[in-house]
This record gives sequence, C-alpha cells and structure tokens, in this order.
Amino acid sequence: MDMAELQVFLAIATERSFSKAAGRLHRTQPAISQGLKRLEDELGEQLIDRSSREGRLTEAGLVLKDYADRLMRLAEEADTAVRELKDVRRGRVRVGANDGTVHSLLPLVARFRERFPAVQVDVRRVQARHIGHEVAQRSLDFGILTFAPTAKDLGSVVIDVDDLVLLVARAHPFAKRRIVHMEEVGRQPIVAHNDPSPARDRVLRLYERRHEELNIRVSLPSLDAIKRAVEMGMGVAILPRRCAASELSRGELVAVTIPELRLRRNVRLVYRRVGDLSHAAREFLSTATAMSEARA
Repeated sequence: MDMAELQVFLAIATERSFSKAAGRLHRTQPAISQGLKRLEDELGEQLIDRSSREGRLTEAGLVLKDYADRLMRLAEEADTAVRELKDVRRGRVRVGANDGTVHSLLPLVARFRERFPAVQVDVRRVQARHIGHEVAQRSLDFGILTFAPTAKDLGSVVIDVDDLVLLVARAHPFAKRRIVHMEEVGRQPIVAHNDPSPARDRVLRLYERRHEELNIRVSLPSLDAIKRAVEMGMGVAILPRRCAASELSRGELVAVTIPELRLRRNVRLVYRRVGDLSHAAREFLSTATAMSEARA
C-alpha cells in the first residue's frame, strides 16, 4: 500500500471533493482520481461512494480512514523522532565503567546533561579488561579506562587524573601522619576489592618486586562496602582518591600518601576511531574533548 495513495484518499475523505483534494495536494484532479482508483483496485473495494454528492465514504472507506489516520500520525512521529535525534533532543549514550572509574565519569555526565538534558546516559558496570572489546563491538559507545587502549581502532581522551592513596579511619594511628611506607602498610590488615583491576594488579606487582607481602584480610565486592569497612576499623584500603572524595571532605576517612605508590592515573574516555557515532554520542565525545582541553 503506497503512502502517497493513502494521502490522496485522506485528502478526498477530508475535503469531500476531488477538486478540493487536488488543490490541497497541489496536483491535478485526474491525478487524484487515478491515485484513488489504484488504491481501490489494490484493495478490491470501493472507498468513496461516487453517487453521493458529499463524497461519502463507503464502509470499507471508513475502516481504511481510521488506519490511514494512524499511519500518517506514526509517519509524522517517526520524522519528528529522527529530527530530534539529529538535534540531540533525544537519544542514548552507553558508557562502560567499573567501580574505580565511575567517579571520574560523573563530572563529564553532569556537563553533558547541562547541554542535552533529554538524552539518556546509560552507565553500565563492566570490568576494565572487557571494556575495549565492548566498545569495538559496538555494545558500548564509550568506556572508561585508566590506561591507553592498545587496539588501533580505539582512541581515548583524558577526562581526569587521579592517584592511589591509603584510606584509613579517623581513629587509626596513620591518620595523624602525612606519609607511610609500603612495608608499614603491608603489616596492616588490608580491605581489598575482590574484582581484579589494573590498579589492584599494579599494587600487587610492586609488592612482589620488593619481595614484601600485602596482608589482604577482607575482600569485598564494591567500593562503598570497602570504604564502610575501613570506617568501621576493619582495616585500611589502597584506592583512588577520587573514589572517596565525599568521605574525605566530611572527615569520615583520611587519605595518607604512600611515596612508593605514587601512581598517578590518567582516566580516559575510550571511543571507536572508525564507524559512525550517533548524534548524541558525537556530542558526548565533543564534551569530553572540550573538558580535556580545558584541563590541559
């Protein structure tokens, strides 16, 4: 069923006149008559009662008009939706991050939402080792990593810089010190994340190279749980400073520097170099690039 022929039918049904329908559609009256006839031949039903001066619809015409009205409204809605995507008045951006990097992502999300409040930002929990693959396979538009991707078809923009610190409770003896050393930390009960991450791997490798042990006594599945455990005095934790910004500002936890672990991390937004990005994703990347250039 041709949409143009449906438009002809609806014009006749609305105007109740072939000549008025022709004027409305800026076509000749014979073209209008031919369009209606093709539609009637296709359906095998007469749609307009030719014997009626008012151009009354037949029973088949009344049924078709109801569906044709709905089809035209859907066509208009589809056109509007696509235009809104182009104007970034709707759409979705999918970002993969883990517990340790999502805090660095939030300022970017906030800035983007200021510009495009109608776009949905869907942040999914994804392990760091899987993020590059998910972005390359288009399961994600972007990912957040603390290392540069090795795949040639992936690029990255630095959106934040963070460092690893030792988090201790306010009552802990280390809370009164500016720095502590690795061997001292190694003798403390450590509360760690049980999900492998680049930061955790780097810390463990450093201890292995120094032939020292890290006394991991409690493993937990989330950063919030780790911070709560440290606050309760169950141990200390080595985490990115950004992860505990709120607790540090409220004085609930204290951050102490470990000189041997001065590992500054560039937090990167990873994206595909090849292939089209949606209008919303393109603006998200533009926002990240602008923030990165302003920081630099």
